[in-house]
Amino acid sequence: MLHGMYSQLCARVTPALWRHKPAVIAVLLGAGLAIPSAQADTQTAVATSNDQQACYVDGLSEQMQCGSISVPENYAKPNGKQIQIHYVVMPSTKPNNKSEALLAIAGGPGQSAIENAKGFDRMLSKVRQTEDVILIDQRGTGQSNPLQCIGDGFESALAVNESDFDTRVETQKCLDELDADVTQYGSLSALKDFEAVRQHLGYQKLHLYGVSYGTRMAQLYMRHYPQSLATVTLDGVVPMQQSVLAIGNAIARAFDLLVEDCANNTLCHTQFPDLKSDLEKVDAELAMAPKISQVPDPLTGELTQLTLTRSKFKGSLRMALYSPSTRSLIPHAIHQAANGNFQPITGLYAMGIDNAGIAMGMHASVVCGEDWQRITPELRAKTNESYFGQEMLKTFAESCAVWNMPAVDASFSQPIASDIPTLLLSGELDPATPPSWGELAMEKLSNAKHFVAPYATHGVAYQSCGNDLIAELVEQGSVAELDAECLSEDIRRNFYLNASTVEAIPTDADEQTALNK
Repeated sequence: MLHGMYSQLCARVTPALWRHKPAVIAVLLGAGLAIPSAQADTQTAVATSNDQQACYVDGLSEQMQCGSISVPENYAKPNGKQIQIHYVVMPSTKPNNKSEALLAIAGGPGQSAIENAKGFDRMLSKVRQTEDVILIDQRGTGQSNPLQCIGDGFESALAVNESDFDTRVETQKCLDELDADVTQYGSLSALKDFEAVRQHLGYQKLHLYGVSYGTRMAQLYMRHYPQSLATVTLDGVVPMQQSVLAIGNAIARAFDLLVEDCANNTLCHTQFPDLKSDLEKVDAELAMAPKISQVPDPLTGELTQLTLTRSKFKGSLRMALYSPSTRSLIPHAIHQAANGNFQPITGLYAMGIDNAGIAMGMHASVVCGEDWQRITPELRAKTNESYFGQEMLKTFAESCAVWNMPAVDASFSQPIASDIPTLLLSGELDPATPPSWGELAMEKLSNAKHFVAPYATHGVAYQSCGNDLIAELVEQGSVAELDAECLSEDIRRNFYLNASTVEAIPTDADEQTALNK
C-alpha cells in the first residue's frame, strides 16, 4: 500500500495557516500533542443556530446531525459575550435507546474534532454499531470561535529563517488579530462546554475517548463530572502530573529508538550503516548556519528557495515519527541530507507543516496557562538536556509573557482518583507521550488497565486493534476481560531504502548476474 509513497509526497501538501515563529516552534518543535490527520483542512457544513439539523461532513457520505449551543465566553460573566460551540452527532448504525453516547476528544491542543470526523468514524466504526459518537469543536478550535492566526503560505514557510523573527513581537501580532478574551480558552472552560453539550443532547452517560491532549480533557471530565461517565479510554496519555513541556525528552527517546530499529534491521543497516553519524553531521552543520538551496516546490513543482534551518530539519523528522508510515521514510531522508540532497526532507516538511490543523491561539492559551507556569527547576534542567526542550523553554518564555494567561490552581496537577472503568493505551515508539506517562496516570485509577502496543507510535487505536478494545470496553462496561494480546501484532513498515522502495537494492554484481541469465 505504501509502495511509491515517498515519491508522491510533493503532491500532498496543504497551505500553511501560520506565519509566526511561536506557531512554527509549537507545531514542529514545541508542545504539540496532536494526531496527524489528512482531514485536518476539511470544512463541515454545520448548523449556525442552536437548532440541530441534518448535515454532511467532508470525507463521509452518510448524513449526520449537526448543531451548536451558546455558552458564555467567560462563565463568571454569564450575561456577557456568548460564543457558539459546534458539535456533530454521528448516529449509531443500529437502533439503540440513546441514553448513552461516546464523546471523542481531539488532540493538540488546538485540533478540531469535527475536521477529523473521517478518522474518528473509521476508528470507532464498531462502537458506532451500538452508540452515537459525538464530536465537539472545543472552544478556540474548528468552528467554535477559532483562535487562529492566518499568515503566509507554504512557499514563504520554505524560505523563511525562523531565527529572524522576534517571538514577542510576532506573538503580539497574533494576539492583536484575535477577537477573544484568550484567558477563557483553557481546558476547564472547555470542560463546562462539553458537559453543556451532553445535557443539551440529553444523554444520561458518556463513554469518553481522548487521544493525546484529549486525554487531559478526559481526565478532567473524570474529576469534575464523574456522574456523567460510563467508561473512559485514554490513548497517548498525558497525565495530570506532567507538564507537556516534558515532551522534549520523549522526542529524544523516539529518535534513539528509530536509530536502534534501523541498526537491527538488516536492509536498513546495510543501506544506512552510519545513520546516527549522518544525523549528527547534518544537525551540527545546521547548528552553524542554515543550508540555502533551490528545490522543487512540493505544491507547484516550480523551483523555490529552501532555507533549511535546524528547526525545520529536526522538526520535520519529529513530525514524521508520529506514524509508522512516515517513520519508515526517515532514514533515507537523513542519509540524503547528509549527502547534500534536501528534497526528501522538504517532502517530510510538506507533510507535517499543517497536517495537525492546530489553532495556535487556543494552543497558547492551554500551554501558557496549564503547563508553562508549573515548570519546576528540576523539570527545567531535564528539559534543557535536549534540543527540542531548549527551544520550547526559550519560545514559550517569550510568547507566554505576551499571552499572559493566569496559572491554573495547583490542584490541577493532582493525579486523577477514580473507579470509572478506564483503558489506557500507549505506543512504545510514541514520540510525544511515552508509556511511562501512562504509568504515571495510573497512580490513583483503581479500575483501570494500561496496555502498551510494542510497535505503535502516537494514537494506538488508529494503528492497531485498540479500536476493538474500545468497543469491547463500551459494550461490557468493564476492563476485567480486556486482553492486550492483539496489540503485539507487528504493524511496523519496512524502512524505505530509496525514494520508492522498501525492497533490497540490487548491487552492480546482482545486476550483472541477472543480465547473464
